[in-house]
Amino acid sequence: MTDSKEQLDVDDDFTAVETDDAEPVVEVAKTNLSKRRTIDNLLEERRLQKQLADYDFDL
Repeated sequence: MTDSKEQLDVDDDFTAVETDDAEPVVEVAKTNLSKRRTIDNLLEERRLQKQLADYDFDL
């Protein structure tokens, strides 16, 4: 990095553009939660299958 100060051009006329097709943040959170639950269920099923495979049925 250089120690010299450089003048940056700043555009003061910037306006935010809003789109109508943007999804609310809540929908993303619901989707992420749904995906997380699916992953948790798959991991739980895998864990239970491993326990079942390791179980000694000749008791």
